[in-house]
Order: sequence, then C-alpha cells, then structure tokens
Amino acid sequence: MNGVHASCAADQTAVDAAGAGRSPGGSGSGGTGVVNAAPHGVAILVYDGVTLLDVAGPAEVFKEANRFGADYRIVLLSPTGADITSNLGVRIAVDGAVSSQPAFDTLLVAGSDLYPRARVPGDLAEAARIPAAVAGRVASICTGAFVLAAAGLLDGKRATTHWKVTHELAARCPTCRVEPDAIYVRDGTTYTSAGVTAGIDLALALAEEDHGPDLARDVARALVVYMQRAGGQSQFSAPLQGPPPRSPALRKITDLVTANPRGDHSLGELAKHLNVSTRHITRLFHDELSTTPARYVENIRFDMARALLDQGHTATQAATLAGFPSYESLRRVFARKLSISPAAYQRRFSTARRANAG
Repeated sequence: MNGVHASCAADQTAVDAAGAGRSPGGSGSGGTGVVNAAPHGVAILVYDGVTLLDVAGPAEVFKEANRFGADYRIVLLSPTGADITSNLGVRIAVDGAVSSQPAFDTLLVAGSDLYPRARVPGDLAEAARIPAAVAGRVASICTGAFVLAAAGLLDGKRATTHWKVTHELAARCPTCRVEPDAIYVRDGTTYTSAGVTAGIDLALALAEEDHGPDLARDVARALVVYMQRAGGQSQFSAPLQGPPPRSPALRKITDLVTANPRGDHSLGELAKHLNVSTRHITRLFHDELSTTPARYVENIRFDMARALLDQGHTATQAATLAGFPSYESLRRVFARKLSISPAAYQRRFSTARRANAG
C-alpha cells in the first residue's frame, strides 16, 4: 500500500446485506479460516484530493483478510497513472493508470471533499466508468458515490453517501433512490457506503461475502472494530438545520417551538397563536416544511434531547427538559429515528474518554 496505513474503530450495519451473493474470486461463505483462496483483484481509484482514510481503511481490511487465508491483490490506480496527493497532503504512489490495467474483481472508488462542492471532472468520471464496465462489483466509499453518479453507474439504483450530502447526491442523480440513514447499500453488484469509516464497514461486508462470517469476524477482531454497527448514520448527523419558513406566520410558530420545546404545542394551541384554523396551520407546515406540526415539534424536542444527552444529562432528565411526556416516549422516538436507545446513544457520543484511561 505504499506506506498508506490506517486502522480505525468502526461498527457495521447494512441495508440489504442479507442474501448477498459471492463475488468473482471468492471462496464461498460459512467456512472457517479460508485456505488457498483464489486471487481476487481489488483496484482502488484515487485522485488528487482523495480522502486518505477512504483509501487506507478498506485496504487495511483486505490486507488483514490475507493474514487469515484470503488472497486480495490491491492496486491503486489514478486516471492518468500519475502519483496523487491526498487531502492531508500525503503523496501516494500509484500502480498505474486505469486504462492500462486488466479487469478487476472489485473496483473501489474513494471519496473526497472536493466533489460534493463541485462537479466531477469528465476524466475522473470516465476513469470510474472504464473499469466498472468489466469489474465483478463496483463500490464507492463516502463521497465516491458522486464519482459513480457522474459516470452514470448509479442510475436507477439505491445508494447512499455521507449524511451531510445525501440531498446533494439525490439532486445530482435524480434516478437514484438515496437512502440517507444507511451505513452501506447494495444494489446488485453496486455498493455505496456512508462517510469515511463506513468504508471499513463495507470492506468487512465484502470480505464476508467472499469468504464467510468467520474470516470477517477474525478481521474485525484484529482491527478492533465491530462486525455490526447498531443503528444507521443518523446517529452521527447534526441536529436539524433546515431552511426557515418563508411566511412570517409560520416562522413565528417555529421560533416559539424552538425557544420553548417543553411548552404546550398541540395543534390547537399552535393554531391559537396565529388565530387560524388547525387545517390552515397544518397546510402551512405541509407546504413550507413538508411535515406536520406534531412531527416538527417532535423533531425539535428530539434534537434538544440529543444535545442534553451529549452534555451529560440522564435520559430521564433529557426527556423532561426537552418536553417529552415520559422517558418511554423519548425512547420510542430514538428507536424509530436511530434504532438505538437514548442510553446507547449517550454511551457512544457523550465523551471520547475511557473510564480507565488514567
């Protein structure tokens, strides 16, 4: 890997991972300790500004899998064959140009902060399209999905990317069915993953697809990561920061709810504040915010509860201070939105310190 090395803690969950088929070069699933596996070529497409961890994380998974009997052969390719510079300024030596290489079993397209903000250059899109046409499977890491989309490789497919830019991906690829909460998505032989360390999740899933859960479990243990992440990427996203309502009347209501989430914000009470009918205020929320008054209030309370948990409040305190009628009602909202409990969320995000860290 030309000195590129990273091993980061991450968990794993999947959308539609059940029933995944074997890839070319794989040796089946369910076995223990794959021995003498068939060679499996993995090409990683890199380019100037590529996110270093998007390259190193998955590569580390495949390299570690080789210690347990797999035979992944990793090459780094750039559009022209020239060495590239990562987002951290680290120079990465590549093994060649895309056009000069044979077909690979797996093509991975790493992401970058550049292309959610700008259009993907034509030569980079073409560098993904050429090997994808003959690869056994194609996958993107984080915002590498934008490169796949520019190459036409996500048309009509389900996909995901970093939670911050899922809306942008949907705008650029109108025929994609973007799943904003997924850690990774498989659609046929095309895979897309969420932000940064989710590339490790995806690589583990690909290794499991090729060689079974025992090998993938060995790799996960060696890298000190989980086989399955609890919940989707919504648990990592920032609180809601949507555009303000256009009308002054609705802005008055949203400001009221935000300023005092614990208040009585029933539909009738909100309508009274504006001296309008409940039907009228419901229509305002639908037309301007694409939601209902009740769901808007719930979202504001949910965001406040998350912030309170981050600050160290207990789940019961967070529920009360955020305006939920009970802890159980808060727990139900967390389960629906994040697929984890408030307590589990707090354990993950309240502090990075370990109790025995000294």
